[in-house]
Amino acid sequence: MRDFTILVLPGAYATSVAVTLDILNTAVAVAPRLKLNCPTWRLVSPHPKSIPLSSGLSVGVTPMPGMRADQSTWIVPGLGVGSAGEVAERLANDDAQRAIRAIRAHGTNGGSVAASCTGVFLLQAAQLLIDRRVTTSWWLAAQLRQLESRCVVDADRMVCTDGSVTTAGAAFGQTDLMLHLLRSRFGAPLADMVGRVLLIDGREAQSPFIVPMMLSNGNDLITRLTERFESALTHPPSMPTLAEEFAMSTRTLSRHVQAATGKSPLALLQSIRLNRARMLIKTSRMTIEQIAEQVGYEDATALRRLMLKAFGANPSKFRSRN
Repeated sequence: MRDFTILVLPGAYATSVAVTLDILNTAVAVAPRLKLNCPTWRLVSPHPKSIPLSSGLSVGVTPMPGMRADQSTWIVPGLGVGSAGEVAERLANDDAQRAIRAIRAHGTNGGSVAASCTGVFLLQAAQLLIDRRVTTSWWLAAQLRQLESRCVVDADRMVCTDGSVTTAGAAFGQTDLMLHLLRSRFGAPLADMVGRVLLIDGREAQSPFIVPMMLSNGNDLITRLTERFESALTHPPSMPTLAEEFAMSTRTLSRHVQAATGKSPLALLQSIRLNRARMLIKTSRMTIEQIAEQVGYEDATALRRLMLKAFGANPSKFRSRN
């Protein structure tokens, strides 16, 4: 019985698939030195033999197994699409529908599943995210919430495990997902050794990588609101003022912001402030005290506390060493 079943659809993100295999192959190479069992796996797809990935690459696969659970953890790498609309179109295809039925059968019969990036939407389509805490690419979190309101989408996290379901952030979050799965199944020594051999640092959160403007996903209101906040970080407008500017009630404005970004207006403002602070720390010679004042915080202590909470690191970590 294999430890992992890697479910690959045509057009899947090549790096996501490749890093999965590289991490597993490295685990096989180093496990004997640690006197540990080697992981085993199979690549499967609704399409037989060889399937194309993104970037003109391809991978050999075997036919997808039947509609039954097994002891392996089924892993879905990123689907190789960039927007919620493209995800919906991809999952409507016949091969994806077959994959959804197979992974639903596996999951509902007690099997473990894992996915990163847009692959998480396949788990959603298989109805495996209900009543679970999950994550996905941070810019797609709002769409996932809309599709499945019965799950909690924690877009700040890099990896979330809730029962038999493990999810990870954007496409390169597949590295964090695989190290997590190795750690869960084979123990920390093997996962840590693989990380050292491949020079992979475990990342707890997506927060340091979020670009507030990208949270808008083409939403004109959020784009305008983000620009409004960015132009007035030291003295941001109040909610009643913003509501008047956008010709709606404060409650309606808050509801729109929450639906589009998964954040309250205050949390969106804080994300913008912290992102600006991080950029200033990295690219300028301003002191932390000066940066705190520049982005609208009363003192450097408040900035340090909030950056530690949001990014898991003190401001000094983001200072350029050049």
